[in-house]
Amino acid sequence: MAALLILVVMVAVAVALNPSREDFGWFLRLRRPAWLVFEPAIPLIWIAIYACFYASALLCWFASASWPLMGAYLVLLLLVQSYTLVICRRRSLRAGTAIGFAGWVWGLALTVAVAPLGLAIWLLLVPFLLWSPVGTFVTWQMQRLNR
Repeated sequence: MAALLILVVMVAVAVALNPSREDFGWFLRLRRPAWLVFEPAIPLIWIAIYACFYASALLCWFASASWPLMGAYLVLLLLVQSYTLVICRRRSLRAGTAIGFAGWVWGLALTVAVAPLGLAIWLLLVPFLLWSPVGTFVTWQMQRLNR
């Protein structure tokens, strides 16, 4: 039952915080750094990160049955999902950079909080911790190209 509930919450948040086609179109028209040659792989990278995130949350639940920790996972999910939505709706790469950084800080705190529960639980959050600064840096660089 926990596996299904975590999955349903993740999908619901992703659907609820998805930008409109028009707003996302604006984002796609922005200039990107010339070195951003891996952009087509970004959706696949995020699918892998979300799979790890899901597995970490599920293992955390099985290890602790802690509602506060599940709330912390939800906050991280809300931060990650709101990144693109806020950029697109507000037309503000600066706001996206701030949310990206806040998500990384929250993710780091969550990783530290769940570390005592098991190696796999915190290791499954490492892909997010490694990728999030890349996305935040790209957004910061895009600010300079799209004034």
